[in-house]
Amino acid sequence: MGTSDSSTRPGNGLLKAALVCFAVGIVAVVLIFLTPVVTDGKPGLVLYSLTAAWPLGFLLAIAFALRSGRRARGGGS
Repeated sequence: MGTSDSSTRPGNGLLKAALVCFAVGIVAVVLIFLTPVVTDGKPGLVLYSLTAAWPLGFLLAIAFALRSGRRARGGGS
């Protein structure tokens, strides 16, 4: 019931951005595989470009983990 909510911590936006990028990348990969089955066509360049969000989200999540680990260590000393 305190005012220190987990959503107000600094760096929490980095985690949200990582999750969104990761999810967009995964959905794009799934759509690339489903496009030929559903439409008998080739996936567009947009889908191939959106798959780059998957590793970007992974890198953002690693950056978030490193930042939050340093914050936890720095607070103890």
